[in-house]
Amino acid sequence: MIYVITTLLSVSILLFILSFFMSSKMKQLEDQVEQLSMEMMQSNYQTSQKLKVLEEELLAEDLTGEIMKQQKPSSESVVDTIYSMYQKGYKPNYIARQTGLDEDDIHAFIEQWKSQGAHL
Repeated sequence: MIYVITTLLSVSILLFILSFFMSSKMKQLEDQVEQLSMEMMQSNYQTSQKLKVLEEELLAEDLTGEIMKQQKPSSESVVDTIYSMYQKGYKPNYIARQTGLDEDDIHAFIEQWKSQGAHL
């Protein structure tokens, strides 16, 4: 009986010591879950940033469409639309696409407006 108890005790001590030197599968699994969680957070953040940019672009297009609908089709109203959009911060290439004019024409209108003393 003493031999059995001694043998079991020595095996348990040996296994206990070996457990400190063995790599933990649970630790590896925790690291993988943490890494996956970080990747998901990054992906979520990037997606939300892209969504915000798309919403701003859609809002800008909606506002431009409303401005175009409110204006008369005369040449004076086109010039007013150009100045209005430029004052609101739209870039000349975007204004050109929305009004159907050439980008050089937009630049010419803006330069003419600046030379007449209007401040942006």
